[in-house]
Amino acid sequence: MHYIDNILFLTLMLVGFGLFFRSLKELARNVNLGRDIDRSDRKKERWLLMGRVALGQGKMTKRPISGILHILVYLGFIIVNLELVEIFIDGLFGTHRFLAGVLSMPIYNLFVAVLEVMAFLVAVSIVIFFIRRNIVHVRRLNMKELLGWPKNDANWILVIEFSLMFAFFIMNASDLVMMSRKGEVHGFYPISQMFFSLLGRLEGSTLHILEKGAWWFHIIGVFFFMNYLYYSKHLHIIFAFPNTWFANLQKKGRFNNLDSVTQEIKLMMDPQADPYTVTSAEGDSQVAPDKFGASDVFDLNKIQLLNAYSCTECGRCTAVCPANITGKKLSPRLIMMATRDRLEEVGRNINKNGKFVEDGKKLLDDYISREELWACTTCNACVEACPVMIDPLSIIFEMRRYLVMEQSAAPQPLNMMMTNIENNAAPWQYNQADRLNWAYEN
Repeated sequence: MHYIDNILFLTLMLVGFGLFFRSLKELARNVNLGRDIDRSDRKKERWLLMGRVALGQGKMTKRPISGILHILVYLGFIIVNLELVEIFIDGLFGTHRFLAGVLSMPIYNLFVAVLEVMAFLVAVSIVIFFIRRNIVHVRRLNMKELLGWPKNDANWILVIEFSLMFAFFIMNASDLVMMSRKGEVHGFYPISQMFFSLLGRLEGSTLHILEKGAWWFHIIGVFFFMNYLYYSKHLHIIFAFPNTWFANLQKKGRFNNLDSVTQEIKLMMDPQADPYTVTSAEGDSQVAPDKFGASDVFDLNKIQLLNAYSCTECGRCTAVCPANITGKKLSPRLIMMATRDRLEEVGRNINKNGKFVEDGKKLLDDYISREELWACTTCNACVEACPVMIDPLSIIFEMRRYLVMEQSAAPQPLNMMMTNIENNAAPWQYNQADRLNWAYEN
């Protein structure tokens, strides 16, 4: 019977990690459906950015209350999960508090005490998050795009995280009582000892069941949470790191030129040039793209698709969007959510058919409306606000580019402006000879 627990634990671990890595493989496949893009420049700057923003939570504190609470949960989970080292060893080899026999007693006491304090701070922060979302009703956390699954997902995550912390304390408290009765207490338990008087009245067999039950609940919950990430907005726990590393380091507002457009100009100037290839700024010959801009996820680049999976749905982007604030339909958060939903639909299509089979849907119109795209003022407020360096504006740019260059479907005021530039070399409708008259006034 002693080895049954170890075998069950090993099986749980293999299944949990197996499902997790299968999900990561599928996510990587979906991201790789996008177009290639080179973001390998300025490596030192990228490592520093990832360290400051993803690891150091550098942009979270711009909203101090939620930022500090998030940092507590983030640091708390990292520190509390250090105990998984001991849990894995105990689960695989049947030991009890393995690290107590490896570390000196003062160090182990400090180790356990820090775990307890951080777990308590995590639990308190989670309760405050739940209240902000469901009782205080912070506006950006209760907008219409979050109705249904997104809101339920956020609440389920909070419930799961709180349950894991509660199980952690019950496990420690019941174990503390049993160790005290044997006169061999390993570790210092500043939080769990509060349960001592309550659990101290229970019989040894009941305490053993309680401790083992909480131990198994905690580790099963960890594996469940790890695999739940695939279906949740909390993928940012993993993707925030590569997402910040591959962030766009160019100045905000800089509009990227298309090599294919450059090639068109070259063709007009050099009739001998090959019309079926383009030459990039680096001098590489590439096959000309089949379209300008993006109408579906296949037309976006890999970093933009990674952005979609990295979105935390926190709504900081939408909260500062001037179009959204003034009642327009645009929500930068919804742009990212819609892109991810379409990418997930494409992924399910591939899983079912072995390859993508045309389904009659596109990101444009089926998921993101033209009204949303043209409501954007391109102010970059959403890009600046994002705590993990997501760029919703780049997706809006590409879809606008498709509408203008492929469908000639720009709004009438924009068409008039472009016609004026073509005919008058200025956005306004007057004779070219009068273009500089403003300089001679007064």
